[in-house]
Amino acid sequence: MSLERSILSITGDVTLTELHALVAVADLGTFRRAALELGYTQSALSHQVANLERKLGHELFSRPGGRGAVKLTVAGHAAYRRARRAIGEADAIRAEIEAAERGSRTRVRIGVSQTTASEIMPAALREFRELHAGVEVVLSAIDTDEQVIAELSRGGLELGFVHDLTPDDRVEMTAITEDPWVVLTRRDSEVAALPRFSFDDLDGLEVVAWTRRWRGQIALEEAWARRGIAPRIVYRTDDNLALQRLVAAGLGHACVGWLSARRAIDPALTWLVPTEHVAPRPVVLCHARRRELTATLAALVAAIRDQAPRPER
Repeated sequence: MSLERSILSITGDVTLTELHALVAVADLGTFRRAALELGYTQSALSHQVANLERKLGHELFSRPGGRGAVKLTVAGHAAYRRARRAIGEADAIRAEIEAAERGSRTRVRIGVSQTTASEIMPAALREFRELHAGVEVVLSAIDTDEQVIAELSRGGLELGFVHDLTPDDRVEMTAITEDPWVVLTRRDSEVAALPRFSFDDLDGLEVVAWTRRWRGQIALEEAWARRGIAPRIVYRTDDNLALQRLVAAGLGHACVGWLSARRAIDPALTWLVPTEHVAPRPVVLCHARRRELTATLAALVAAIRDQAPRPER
């Protein structure tokens, strides 16, 4: 019998509290951070994990001591995978009860950009649907961070993506991933032939850019100015598909987020990682501060965090 099968066949008095402790420590890397996240003392959290290890008959974490990050053992990985599913099942039960009490179908409205809608939400919704098939999710295109936060605060959205970690009293923020700037170009371009690429290499070259109503584009152009470089912007657009088509036609290079560049729509295109990191691009999920997350929303946030692509360091 495999280790995972032997662990998952246990039907003893394992509690959801202990499973939450396992998942929090695994996700956050330290008992201290996990205790803060769950609102426990560190000793109480350690006791929960120790109880779980005793019940399962396996050590779940390797503990380096001091401030070093703990890591899941082979047994821990097996237990972690099933713990996430068990917690999801419990959340699904609560969500169904909520829907039954309301006597209506649950609807979740999310403010999205072109990138978050196409590159983050499909995988997240596939995971979410396994346990919440009866929930209707509406993806609403919202242009700016300010509009997303305004809609959340007035109740027009339950969740919304923004690209700025600046605190706002109206919302709670959860960092999901990063979408660093890369350069989209044709595979046969002079830029693609460079052994190493720097943003400085764009100086004087023709560029297809986003319009300046996007905060990220303004921040990028300000970063160029600080470096003393001046790409020649020949076209601007608000449409991701149009931008990629213009680059594929050889009409200029483009600075875009990694999330969209990694699955460029034309085989003639490639993307380059610059040697420097400029104008950070976090992807942040928000909900209204005055509204506590329901079990349904918490499960959807967890699915988004689980499935969001993350650039390699």
